[in-house]
Amino acid sequence: MTNKMKWRSILTIVSGKNQKTVANPTGQYPIYGSGGIMGRADDFLCEAGTTIVGRKGTINNPIFVNERFWNVDTAFGISPGPSLNPKFLYYFCRLFNFNALDKSTAIPSLAKGDLLNIEMPVPALPEQERIVARIEELFSQLDNGVETLKMAKQQLAVYRQAVLKEAFEGNYQKVQLNQISQVISGYAFKSKKYSEKGKYIVVKIGNVKAFRFDFNRDFTRTLEDDQEILKRYLLKNGDCLITLTGTRGKRDYGFVAMVDGQTNFLLNQRVAALRFNQTVVFPKFFQYYLSSPSFRNSFFSYETGNVGQGNVGIKALSEPIVICPPIEKQREITKTIEARLSICDSIEQTIDASLQQAESLRQSILKKAFEGKL
Repeated sequence: MTNKMKWRSILTIVSGKNQKTVANPTGQYPIYGSGGIMGRADDFLCEAGTTIVGRKGTINNPIFVNERFWNVDTAFGISPGPSLNPKFLYYFCRLFNFNALDKSTAIPSLAKGDLLNIEMPVPALPEQERIVARIEELFSQLDNGVETLKMAKQQLAVYRQAVLKEAFEGNYQKVQLNQISQVISGYAFKSKKYSEKGKYIVVKIGNVKAFRFDFNRDFTRTLEDDQEILKRYLLKNGDCLITLTGTRGKRDYGFVAMVDGQTNFLLNQRVAALRFNQTVVFPKFFQYYLSSPSFRNSFFSYETGNVGQGNVGIKALSEPIVICPPIEKQREITKTIEARLSICDSIEQTIDASLQQAESLRQSILKKAFEGKL
């Protein structure tokens, strides 16, 4: 492309400041942190066309701001000089790996001096404008494809609910839920017993997803050895867990997952378990039934809480009237559901792979742009 120049000679870095003295809900200017808008202000620090790069915390997610703004003390404003097109600088920041400059041992952070030593290619302004236009043309095409993929995922979610709705329609025997199951409330396990060497896994609200458990982000083991606690909260095969807390009115909880072969799961607070009478119930059938539109409508009719947090109590898992076909019919219905949902899962995996490829392609476009190959 061209010779590289250091940031110190082509731009200005504006350090953020505490917003207390300028904060105003009806202020003219947005207040930005490294993660986005945090409020409004009566004054600004950075001009329009500045790129935000996190000083602390989120350091590898640049944000382009096309208006004047106030940046807080955890965010740098990267302000281009006259030789730089603002969007050209932004796209370079999108490509650059700021994590490579992180020297912290705890919270990721960046030093202003290290940023000023970054080198980048600086072609003539007309060439920068051409490159920006080409990047945005290709990104627009990508965005259209990504939007189509996301819509397909939404349609799959609707289809899954339709599968569950249809599966449980029929003239079946009905019983009160507490006639065929025992409700178990979770326990507040003591953090002082948490240990990577612990024998037991504490299943928390964030670990329970629709039809599966997820321990990628929050994986907690405990050295719990109180036999009474273990007797009461150690989960058994076929137990169906359901989350009881989330955002009020948004139905972003009430997820159900069944214990299937795990022998060391302990039930944490704000998660409940239904332990079914397996002489009349095929547990996997109820994993799906509890996730169906009809039961979820019943479940959320018990929702309480303030404007932010919603909670559902144990009554929602004992009082409702539910269908209970003969156990062989439950197995048959479950088999049909899983055959249809497996097709959804396969399609969704393909969509997720395509979304990941789209992000990789985005980085490839930027790499070529700043190598002079676009």
